[in-house]
Amino acid sequence: MKKKVVLAYSGGLDTSFCCIYLTQDLGLEVHSVIVNTGGFSEEELKGVEERAYKMGVTSHHVVDETENFYNTCIRFLTYGNVLKNNTYPLSVSAERVSQATAIANYAKEIGAEYVAHGSTGAGNDQVRFDMIFNILVPNVQILTPIRDLKLSREEEIEYLKKHGVEMNFEKAKYSINKGIWGTSVGGKETLTSNLGLPEEAWPTQVTATEPRNIELEFKQGELVAIDGETYSHTTKAIQALQAIAQPYGIGRDIHVGDTIIGIKGRVGFEAAAPMVIIKAHHTLEKHVLTKWQLSWKDQLASFYGNWLHEGQFHDPIMRDIEAFLTSTQKNVTGKVFVQLYPYRFQVTGIESAHDLMSNKFGSYGEMNNAWSGEDVKGFSKIFGNQVMIYHKVNATPQSPEGEA
Repeated sequence: MKKKVVLAYSGGLDTSFCCIYLTQDLGLEVHSVIVNTGGFSEEELKGVEERAYKMGVTSHHVVDETENFYNTCIRFLTYGNVLKNNTYPLSVSAERVSQATAIANYAKEIGAEYVAHGSTGAGNDQVRFDMIFNILVPNVQILTPIRDLKLSREEEIEYLKKHGVEMNFEKAKYSINKGIWGTSVGGKETLTSNLGLPEEAWPTQVTATEPRNIELEFKQGELVAIDGETYSHTTKAIQALQAIAQPYGIGRDIHVGDTIIGIKGRVGFEAAAPMVIIKAHHTLEKHVLTKWQLSWKDQLASFYGNWLHEGQFHDPIMRDIEAFLTSTQKNVTGKVFVQLYPYRFQVTGIESAHDLMSNKFGSYGEMNNAWSGEDVKGFSKIFGNQVMIYHKVNATPQSPEGEA
């Protein structure tokens, strides 16, 4: 009897190679699994299933993790306004954790002896998948054909052609990973330090040219409505905003970061909805949270994003930080107004019952109603008192000009 292997399958070049190799070269019974984190339509999922069976898999399974991915991960990335290196909304790195977890659970469910993924030996995904599999299914052996055979994309294409596989190999020159929190794009250009991606490499072409005003409504930190239309779940609101903003080319960028294994890496991404949501949410927070709430949020959210990026979602410290982030969102409720333009957007303002920028207490740079000028004079002396004492105690005579 053939041994079972559960393959993390996307239908792309790497996992297509894995299907053929595991089936024909290793003689395993391949059970492909695609974990949908909001990046696939029903039509696309059907096409992936058809390709899987053409590649010789014994079974193909779809796990819809979209809402669970939001509830357990994206929600906290929004609360924390997480942008890796102030640029990247963790489009793929976050979803890899969700995907690896779902695949490990499925391997347990069917009693597989192996799990396999199509990661190379150069990036972060290999560590994320391996580590989560080792945590959740430590007795299941991990197979990684692309990494173990040290294959280039050109060698994979040649192998598939020899086995009669027909696919758009020109398109396969770019590795595209699509999810609800953005789409990553990798190709020969991102392997360099100086080349940008050509227009045709971006999955979504720019078709919207007229400026548009939109109104986003948040309730305790979560996007619940767009232009007055309320959605049953925030994932639906994210997808609706993506449909509105993506055709403007908003959220396109190239992220440069440090990989888990210690080398620099570049990846292109388009993430219109995540970028608009994070910036809108952050603007609302700046109005309704206190200075120290914002300060501690920045510090903890930065750690949370970095640790998640490195696949450490199952570390209990993450639950602790999530509890803090959730607590901060109690008053993050209100409307945010955004203007969309080709390749850019601008947050123009907010409305909230919790807005701390109230003219009842004073207007910045103008008049105040809650204190007097004499109050400020006394406060300034007290506020700087200890530092003044430090400088008096530790004062050293100034050397005359020109002396050593």
